[in-house]
Amino acid sequence: MIRAMVRRALERFPAKWVPVRVNKTRQNKKREPRSDLVGAAKALVLAAAFAAALTPVPCLGESSKPLPAKATQELPAELLALLEQKKMPKYSPIVVRLFKEEAELEVWKQDTAGRFQFLKTYPICRWSGDLGPKLYEGDRQAPEGFYTITPELMNPNSNFYLSINLGYPNSFDKANKRNGSFLMIHGDCWSSGCYAMTDEQISEIYSLARDSLSGRPSFQVQAYPFRLTPANLARHRNNPNLAFWKMLKVGNDHFETTGREPKVDVCNRRYVFDAQPPANSPSPLVFNPNEKCPPFVVNPEITRRAQEKQRADERVYAQLLEDNVPAAPIYSGLDGGMNKAFLAKFPGRVTLAKVMPYASYLPQLPPIPWIDNDGSLTSKWFGTSFSGPVVCDAARASFPTGRC
Repeated sequence: MIRAMVRRALERFPAKWVPVRVNKTRQNKKREPRSDLVGAAKALVLAAAFAAALTPVPCLGESSKPLPAKATQELPAELLALLEQKKMPKYSPIVVRLFKEEAELEVWKQDTAGRFQFLKTYPICRWSGDLGPKLYEGDRQAPEGFYTITPELMNPNSNFYLSINLGYPNSFDKANKRNGSFLMIHGDCWSSGCYAMTDEQISEIYSLARDSLSGRPSFQVQAYPFRLTPANLARHRNNPNLAFWKMLKVGNDHFETTGREPKVDVCNRRYVFDAQPPANSPSPLVFNPNEKCPPFVVNPEITRRAQEKQRADERVYAQLLEDNVPAAPIYSGLDGGMNKAFLAKFPGRVTLAKVMPYASYLPQLPPIPWIDNDGSLTSKWFGTSFSGPVVCDAARASFPTGRC
């Protein structure tokens, strides 16, 4: 791991050749300076890591220094026109939705009626790990769940162009003893536990996020393994994460049926959505992620809409099981994914996983063919395309500030 981090650091910050006087030997008859490249590289890496550990991340709105131009640039004219067309004020709130299997990032934005409407889809250039939540530092898994992004999590000085820290682990992750750090949405199309976009894409996403934080404390990111449709859940019915994904689906359904950002709480080590105190409650709700949930109710209109969708989805799901729709492998054997839109630009990045996060309790699967004749991933299993080598999760522990 250390060698990989040094190599990555050298790629981004090439060491200078340091002249060092050497003794005259039979092999070195001329007294010429040599280069202590390895020593210089180690010194640079260690110094950077040490300084990073002592220096706070210069985040959005925290530094007295002027922000770099890439963090302050205006949205493209085409996107501003789209906002006007969809009646979405420039500074209205956003919700970001991530879908691993489809390798897509969606931005939804609040319109003048106060509802969140779909704005734009950005194909994800790279995500790492497998379907399923992040469990521990270094497992290369990109997080799944509901995350709150505050201005302090926006990094305008990222070495991956621009980055948005997901704030992992959140209170749910901590309650379930999951750990990891520096999990981002960022540019550069390289990832190890992150959702990586191209620099052009993250420029737009960052600007939308920045504008949405004008005058408000946060926005929400919803990270899913795939679109939580009955068909996808039926394909992944054998996955040990199915119960977790069905829990996420409750929040997903609240959002999709109401056009409102779901209020997220955690109690009894579970997500709870849109909870409010019962009528005539003498005190406000207090949620402890590790303790039993307090009595609460959900707005009847939200409940009605979400339950209607849930019942309809369950009928379709049951029919798919009756039809014995083929089940996807529990473990793909691949290290993450890439949207097919980037296959031609970044060829050869589909690799076998270096880490098997579920190997301790999942059966070993035989090798699987992951490329079709047309160069795309086997659609009957995944329906999208996957890709290659990466850096951002465990390495960030040694390069904390501004590195991701």
